[in-house]
Amino acid sequence: MRLNQILKSVVLAAGVAVAFSSVQAADITGAGATFPYPIYSKWAESYKKATDTGLNYQSIGSGGGIKQIKAKTVDFGASDMPLTAAELDAEGLIQFPAIMGGVVAVVNLDGVAPGQMKLTGDVIANIYLGKITQWNAAEIAALNPGVKLPAEEITVLHRADGSGTSFLFTDYLSKVNANFKTTVGAGTAVKWPLGVGGKGNEGVAANVQRIKNSIGYVEYAYAKKNKMTYTQLKNKEGAFITPDDINFKAAAAGAEWAKTPGFGVVLTDQPGKASWPITGASFILMHKVQADAAKAREVLKFFAWSYKNGGAMAEDLDYVMMPAPVVKLIEDAWKQIKDASGKSVM
Repeated sequence: MRLNQILKSVVLAAGVAVAFSSVQAADITGAGATFPYPIYSKWAESYKKATDTGLNYQSIGSGGGIKQIKAKTVDFGASDMPLTAAELDAEGLIQFPAIMGGVVAVVNLDGVAPGQMKLTGDVIANIYLGKITQWNAAEIAALNPGVKLPAEEITVLHRADGSGTSFLFTDYLSKVNANFKTTVGAGTAVKWPLGVGGKGNEGVAANVQRIKNSIGYVEYAYAKKNKMTYTQLKNKEGAFITPDDINFKAAAAGAEWAKTPGFGVVLTDQPGKASWPITGASFILMHKVQADAAKAREVLKFFAWSYKNGGAMAEDLDYVMMPAPVVKLIEDAWKQIKDASGKSVM
């Protein structure tokens, strides 16, 4: 089944499990971020063919993934908001980045094509704060001469679940708008002043497609595959750019993975003329001490295979692979994952 068909078939309900294959004894389980769901789907399909090991992944949001790995109900959790070193230590967890990508603003406006509209982080923040309420407001019109803007009220859409995509979006808006930082702040779950919530990137994407004159935010793969109208954004250097893997790579170019505990690098509002301002990594969470060493080994084998073989699939969806030197650091960190006797599972 093609990826866009898979995305359209996802049931927009809380806690829905998206199974990439029938669960067998050797299959592995994960839960969490919807941000990387499209690429995990592609990797899992190919990995199943190559190894006969399947992946059952619940695309339930980063908050749900963190809860499930803490409860030890899955083999790995996934979150787009990195946990701090203190949080990892408290739960006996290890964290490593699996993939990078970008979050984009998407709109549903008649006559506006993908990439045609220009927005700034400050304007988006004020839309989400309820300070800009009409599409033909002066602040938006000034950025978009020649674009036909409707004299219609803006419908604001956001995530209803604990979400790493929301973390990246709100972290960025908090960096560029002081009022947003003090009023809403950054987090996987925030108190939105207004708007309609949707579950997962899938839910927000569906709501934007359904509701005229709306604005929302999704991971770029969802916008691309669903042919949604994404906007340009003004980055830290003052350049208006469109989202793609080149601009996501530019934002990640200066990341100091080795110097950051738990690889917890946040890539929003990075310098560089080509840097996409809402770029982020998606992280995998596992327990350092494993009751089932064989399952843990299978999880690590899946991600090792993906790092080695998943580049073309990632590029097709405009994700960014972890650089080879970073993969080496990650695989070295896997030595911390041990069985009950203290022996490394790898």
